Amino acid sequence: MTSRHFVFLFIVFCFGPVFMTGQAIEGKGKLFIIGGGWKPPFMINRMIQEANMKPEDYAVVLPMASEVPYESAEEIKEQFRDAGQHRLFTVMFTKDELYDKSKLDSVLNAKLIFISGGDQWRFISLIQGTPLMDVIHRAYAKGTLIAGTSAGAAMMSEMMMTGTQLKDTIYRPTFRTIESDNIETKRGLALLKNVIIDQHFLIRSRHNRLLTAVLQYQGIMGIGIDESTAILVNGKNAEVVGLSQVLTYSKPKGITKGKDGKFGVKNISVGIYLPGQKFKISG
Repeated sequence: MTSRHFVFLFIVFCFGPVFMTGQAIEGKGKLFIIGGGWKPPFMINRMIQEANMKPEDYAVVLPMASEVPYESAEEIKEQFRDAGQHRLFTVMFTKDELYDKSKLDSVLNAKLIFISGGDQWRFISLIQGTPLMDVIHRAYAKGTLIAGTSAGAAMMSEMMMTGTQLKDTIYRPTFRTIESDNIETKRGLALLKNVIIDQHFLIRSRHNRLLTAVLQYQGIMGIGIDESTAILVNGKNAEVVGLSQVLTYSKPKGITKGKDGKFGVKNISVGIYLPGQKFKISG
């Protein structure tokens, strides 16, 4: 047995049962999923409020999705300080630190875990199959609020879009077509089931991308969150918080495909939600 495997088993033993089933996690915590961009102070305040932080509690930021992790962490920490919350700490993991029990324990015992923007696959590929993934699941299961912005939003669901088009070698901020076998997905944090999330949604006009996912993978709900906007998720209930809108696509009926692979659909359920409005999350 390698020393790394021994450390992993030791961590599992110390933390108790972990979530190794490959299923989406049923948690007692809440999710605060931000579509990227500027985060107005009232949105930060709502996030802290929903975490129910007491004076002795603290929050952590996991900045590994970012190319400039410490700068990314400092940005959100400044906003927390402006809101009167000074107990937000950066917990940065490199590949060699994913088995560091003291760092894992810091994440596990945080009242709020914030995941920064950047590249969702950079974050997920680093932590998948490691104790950190299980610690995030365990924290959520026991009541921790998990928050994320931009890439940190995209990774919340079980099915995560990477942003890559399989039929186009050039990265584009949105898709130019709605066609089959064109969207790359990976397994995300799996804190939400039967959902796929897109961010910067209206400002970058990402309708084609989200529609592609919903038509390709029938049975999921597509949720598009605009910038400076979030959804607060508590169980199956979602509330829009922020300045803009959230769109949902679900329940497509009469899906067809042309010879060139382009999708057609006779009917699809569309929701457009304003701040303060609520909707049910379902596949």
